[in-house]
Amino acid sequence: MYHHVKKLMFTVRVDEPDPRFGNMLLEQFGGANGELAAAMQYSIQGLNCDDPERKDLLMDIGTEELSHLEVVGTLARLHLAPMKFDRDAAEADPLIAIAGGGGVNLFNSQGNAWTADYLKITGELDVDLRSNIAAEARAKIVYERLINFCDDAGTKDALQFLMTREITHMKAFAAALESMSKPAFTIGRLAPTPGLVNQFFNDSTGSGDRGEIDTRGPWNEGGDWEFMKSPAIQADVDTLTEASVESSPAEAVEGLQELLVDELRDILHAEKQLTKALPLMAEAARFDQLRELFEQHLVETEAQIERINECFSLLGETARAKPCKGMMGLVEEGQEVMTKGEKKEDAAADLALIGAAQRVEHYEISGYTTARNLASQLRHSAVSALLSQSLAEEENADQLLNQVARSLMSVARMPAAVEQTTAEEA
Repeated sequence: MYHHVKKLMFTVRVDEPDPRFGNMLLEQFGGANGELAAAMQYSIQGLNCDDPERKDLLMDIGTEELSHLEVVGTLARLHLAPMKFDRDAAEADPLIAIAGGGGVNLFNSQGNAWTADYLKITGELDVDLRSNIAAEARAKIVYERLINFCDDAGTKDALQFLMTREITHMKAFAAALESMSKPAFTIGRLAPTPGLVNQFFNDSTGSGDRGEIDTRGPWNEGGDWEFMKSPAIQADVDTLTEASVESSPAEAVEGLQELLVDELRDILHAEKQLTKALPLMAEAARFDQLRELFEQHLVETEAQIERINECFSLLGETARAKPCKGMMGLVEEGQEVMTKGEKKEDAAADLALIGAAQRVEHYEISGYTTARNLASQLRHSAVSALLSQSLAEEENADQLLNQVARSLMSVARMPAAVEQTTAEEA
């Protein structure tokens, strides 16, 4: 049973009422991420819960959220009080002043009525706990923004208390979820389709005339991930392939196969040189973000070498490199940049290093583009696919270098801030 104690969980004090801020507070009274929504969500989840221990958790926190609702309601009422007698204050929000008499009601800051649609209740305890963690995170952010827009000291104290309790509840829900010892992605009872569950569809493809470059990260590579072409684009490729098979194209121009093999041997030597240069560039980088980018690209380069060797195997050719004079020159130039960079400021040295790295990326992009186009012309679809994957990585690396360069240029304009940050890190 519920029992109302005639005392607020946190004593509220408002020195300077602000009707407009009172309106903002209604977001945490009758809004989607507010205290009533949280109280109802956790309490109803608790009523549905067959686990007595976690039911107790849900009912405890659901009840505390009702206490928070009382605190927020009291804060809002005190800030809205001038609407009861001040015409100017009332005109700021007639809905509150006229329909509500200057008090709180189950509306959000925009006057939208509270609705049970705000509640996330599935009856699956682990799923509901995840929803609760997200709900507390959203509420924490709302309180943070309210604090930032508040000038009243007493109000800020109360909001700080409420914001802190959101983190407490997040910790409790997270611990309860962890204590269930249930693997993170075993949702429900039916197992997902093997293979398909680990396929990441590249549904926002960008390359050439398809827009911006794709990015890669732990969300779509490494581990069990299999990076897949967009089903829509794959359908186009399949259609084109079928059309090509049905037609009787002219034979490929003589010498294209030899040219493709020559390009691959050139690229192979270029990539092998980079496996030696990238560790030196990572060591020379002053900023962590750039160093990590070089280290990440070293892993990609090693994988690219394996793909080139696979291309040779598919073509029935020996995986032999030929001296790539272009890359040799770029690597030598990069070494000069690193030597000169030892005497430069951090941002300037790393910007010069990025310039050298991007010249390398552009050289590789041109090489992979040529080789891929040759493979496509020769109908070596598997070889073309491997080269396209490496090409996308090179284009992505170039874009990432651009991003780091923009950050460093901002840092270069604020030397005082850099010195302060460096001192704090030390």
